[in-house]
Amino acid sequence: MSVACCVPVVECVYCLGCVRWVWKKFLYTAGRESENWGLAIASEFEPVPRFCRYIMAVYVDDIRNPISTPPGGYGIDPDWVIVKKSHEDTQGKVSPYLIYVDHQNTDIVVAIRGLNMAKDSDFLVLLDDKLGQAEFDGGYVHNGLLKAAEWVWEAESQLLRELVERYPDYTLTFAGHSLGAGVVTLLTMLTVKNREKLGLLDRKRIRCFAIAPTRCVSLNLAVRYADIINSVVLQDDFLPRTTVALEHAFKSLIWSYVHDTKS
Repeated sequence: MSVACCVPVVECVYCLGCVRWVWKKFLYTAGRESENWGLAIASEFEPVPRFCRYIMAVYVDDIRNPISTPPGGYGIDPDWVIVKKSHEDTQGKVSPYLIYVDHQNTDIVVAIRGLNMAKDSDFLVLLDDKLGQAEFDGGYVHNGLLKAAEWVWEAESQLLRELVERYPDYTLTFAGHSLGAGVVTLLTMLTVKNREKLGLLDRKRIRCFAIAPTRCVSLNLAVRYADIINSVVLQDDFLPRTTVALEHAFKSLIWSYVHDTKS
């Protein structure tokens, strides 16, 4: 039997091996990473629905005259919405957001909305990343989300300083969903690293609620900021549990789908 006769067999085995690797890669999730974590207590989860309403309010063009509202409303007093910016205001550098002074709960809230499927700029933020591209505080972070967080910080840090000094007993809370959750995660880390620009704000006054966030920081950073950043994941939501390699695959597929739909 000649060596040439074995070549097709070797090629078939190699192809089958590649297919098996790809198949296992797509089936793998990071869900088991949290299976031994303790459950949140009621007091820890209590503010989450409120922040979800604030995030939903960002989607509304006119908060005083919304076209529709969730049961119970958005829970926002329009008179205390200090800043509300759209995609046009941010020039696509970051998703729309608002800054709200919640006097009822002694909170200064920065809320950022999730991905807008109709905005190419949101996809550009997501796709702007390569493994090991962006270093931060001794770890690695998502490059596009870091740049979006830096944009918000440069635009609003002076206002945030004025607010935390005007209301010294208020907490500074960052809240976001999906794409916005990744941005607020990195915005929180930027704030902690630059507390002197907020008048040496006490670390204990800073917190973050990331609702269904993308995986955007390395493990060492996740552990270091675990006392401040709270990730909220609904059951088996795939995106927060997806590995970095698969995130790029899903993003590419969605990007292709959006452009095919538009064309």
